[in-house]
Amino acid sequence: MIASASIAQGKEKITSHQTIPPLENGDKLTLAEFERRYSTMPKLKKAELIEGIVYMASPLRITQHGEPHSSIITWLGVYKAATQGVQLGDNCTVRLDADNEPQPDALLRIEEGGQSTISEDG
Repeated sequence: MIASASIAQGKEKITSHQTIPPLENGDKLTLAEFERRYSTMPKLKKAELIEGIVYMASPLRITQHGEPHSSIITWLGVYKAATQGVQLGDNCTVRLDADNEPQPDALLRIEEGGQSTISEDG
């Protein structure tokens, strides 16, 4: 993707074009740069930032991932149905700190009074 910025210098207008590089496995990035690059790749299904390093998922198979994943989501869904005040998520991005933004297969959080928060962008 190409981003452009215009800078007014005196009466002249200078325009620069900058190409935003795609995410690559093994990139060492800040959280802000990771999110900037990720946002330019709408077809990318999953990328995570762990300790400042980008990890991109391989294709998933039913026996190694799909079946166990559905069992975990079912189990957590049953728990959520029986427990007030919890929220269940499936493949949601989680900002842990400045170097870590995983996308876990499932998460369960306490809504009110818990230690997690939801950012303005959801």
